[in-house]
Amino acid sequence: MFLFMKKTAHFFKALSDETRLRILALLTHGELCVCDLMATLDLPQSTVSRHLAYLRNAGLVEDRRQGIWMYYRLANEGGALHQELMALLEKQLGDFAQARQDKTALQRYLERKSDATCG
Repeated sequence: MFLFMKKTAHFFKALSDETRLRILALLTHGELCVCDLMATLDLPQSTVSRHLAYLRNAGLVEDRRQGIWMYYRLANEGGALHQELMALLEKQLGDFAQARQDKTALQRYLERKSDATCG
């Protein structure tokens, strides 16, 4: 029971940062490369990577490497509580003005992106 509570607390701590919430909101639209997140959020690679590592350690995102690029997606694993909270989070994040602005910025970026820029 102690481990479950510790993991749940870590889950909620991961959600306590605006940048991490913005990243999660963007990942509700599908898997993204770190460079996609950097361009959309207008943040340096080190900042984005640090937040992604925190989200990965909390079990909220999964990663995969393709060549030199790292891609991230929302995690599918977890118990019932994790799945219910993620479903609620996905549903609610889209209602925030910042999340809508980020989605528009991501769409514009992806339209402009060339294959040479990023994976």
